[in-house]
Amino acid sequence: MTFSYRLTAALAAGLLALPALAQQVKLATSQGDIVLQLNAQKAPATVANFVQYVKAGHYDGVVFHRVIDGFMIQTGGYTEGLKEKPTGKPIKLEASNGLLNTRGSVAMARTPDPDSARAQFFINVADNAFLDAANARDGNGYAVFGQVVQGMDVVDRIKVVPTTARGAAFANLPADPIVIRKATLIEDKK
Repeated sequence: MTFSYRLTAALAAGLLALPALAQQVKLATSQGDIVLQLNAQKAPATVANFVQYVKAGHYDGVVFHRVIDGFMIQTGGYTEGLKEKPTGKPIKLEASNGLLNTRGSVAMARTPDPDSARAQFFINVADNAFLDAANARDGNGYAVFGQVVQGMDVVDRIKVVPTTARGAAFANLPADPIVIRKATLIEDKK
């Protein structure tokens, strides 16, 4: 009884912490599985937004529509027929969170408006320091919110697929569609 009371009091006082739930997302793609470790501590709004889209099934059936070897692979916005999927409101940019656009990191795509990210994201296939807030030409950068923890070999296969142009909007489109068949949230105690 005394131990239980002391443990509860210590937890309430913040002297002890329960293990945080680590969130991962598995992207089952037509090229293989990619597992992303999300960092809600450093990018809380971005992770909450991303998880909301995962839970809603938004990423199921989207294609990688921008693939540039030596730079990044981008997805999250278009179906195989290149129809844009509807999205919610944009989120505030969290690029100054200390996470860097290094190889394997996952960041939100956006327009020139810093607070315009919605559902599209990209995986860096190289160290892209020029996308970090501290180095960005626009002074804002791109918000990293996670890291590939499994399936970087899949990312490396995707980054080298032949691409084609289909209008100005799709200048680096894989010639054969690469599809996220299913995005699944995995919550696991770390």
